[in-house]
Amino acid sequence: MRLVSGKADVRVPRLVGLMAVDAYETARVQGLSLHASDRPDLRAAVVDHVVRQYPRPGAQVPPESTVYVWFDFGEGEGGGGIREPRVPCPPLGGLRRELPEPGTPEPGTPEPGGSEPGVPGPGAPPPRRAVLSPP
Repeated sequence: MRLVSGKADVRVPRLVGLMAVDAYETARVQGLSLHASDRPDLRAAVVDHVVRQYPRPGAQVPPESTVYVWFDFGEGEGGGGIREPRVPCPPLGGLRRELPEPGTPEPGTPEPGGSEPGVPGPGAPPPRRAVLSPP
């Protein structure tokens, strides 16, 4: 059974993304109240941002209804998570240099073939030799 009042239903505003103080004021102007289960003292959550709300924005509700808001995604629902401390620690010694593309010689290394003709340089593949077979 639904109690019918003489007042028309109000449209729920979009509160997601607003700071707590702004969400509270926006709901109050519409004649709605806010409830946050993850922030028992809503007045202390001044700079927290609303990440979820129920009923959804645009829903028609009776005047003086309660809109439920959340300021934290909760475990496993996409929050930023804890990023520090990083284990294991980053390696010591500062930044490492970028490795060259495969197949490009590093600057300062001798070209394949070495300084003497016919002698392969270090790390160069052995030269190919054609083997001819009699017909």
